[in-house]
Amino acid sequence: MSSLGTVYLVGAGPGAADLITVRGAKLLAKADIVFHDALVDPAMLELCPQAVKVAVGKRCGKLSSAQAFINKRLIDAAHQYQTIVRLKGGDPMLFGRADEELSALKNAGIAFEIVPGITAALAGAASLQKSLTLRGVSRSVAFVTLAQASESIEANTLQPIANPSADTLVYYMGRKDAAKIAQQLISQGPHSNNTPVQILEAVSTSRERLWVGSLEEMALGKADQWFDSNSPALIMVGEALRVEQPLLQTSKSTPEQILEATSSKIDNSLQNSGILTNGKRRA
Repeated sequence: MSSLGTVYLVGAGPGAADLITVRGAKLLAKADIVFHDALVDPAMLELCPQAVKVAVGKRCGKLSSAQAFINKRLIDAAHQYQTIVRLKGGDPMLFGRADEELSALKNAGIAFEIVPGITAALAGAASLQKSLTLRGVSRSVAFVTLAQASESIEANTLQPIANPSADTLVYYMGRKDAAKIAQQLISQGPHSNNTPVQILEAVSTSRERLWVGSLEEMALGKADQWFDSNSPALIMVGEALRVEQPLLQTSKSTPEQILEATSSKIDNSLQNSGILTNGKRRA
């Protein structure tokens, strides 16, 4: 048993190669073999030139590796190599199906460790320079996905999960269901037609793009043609994401007027939906 290798589930972060943790980078540098997701930036694989690299990514609507096959590859690798890295986009423990891989490793008596990573929602908030929580506006956040394990034996018995009740909602892997998400949020409440939406693609990378609009506009499908099917998308919903009007301070502005303009009151007006291109990384 002592001759078996150790499997490290490492979070690759939101996209940019330099946003992986120091521990994760060190493990890549000494890995014998690396099993990596489809969304892992190729530049990150340059951190492990010595390792055997195996793509085991899953992409919606595309040929993907079955989870049972990935589990078996990890177990087989532990019998052949000492340091095995399973490189997962974002954080391994959020929508990464880590439980299935960990269960397989436990049952096979394989040692493992988990190295967290920056999840896309937090990188998105940094890029937008918008906090997901805001005093007096948002004190709860929910990370949501509508994706289900289609190859699971129990897949046909899974029931849709109701939208969570939170002030700020962040949807992962929701591109094809964007309009439906908005329609459900409006119909179920407490979100309204005018609730702000910001959609980020390829967050933290040079390909990052931003769509700004409202739940009503997304419900009408106005974001559908904007999406790039080759880029991961993050749909962020809530009043904390409202775009403020810039404060124009003039020589006639009094301190009281400035304080009133910067108060936490919510401005119900919303700028027109638009497509913005982020030319530089801010995360």
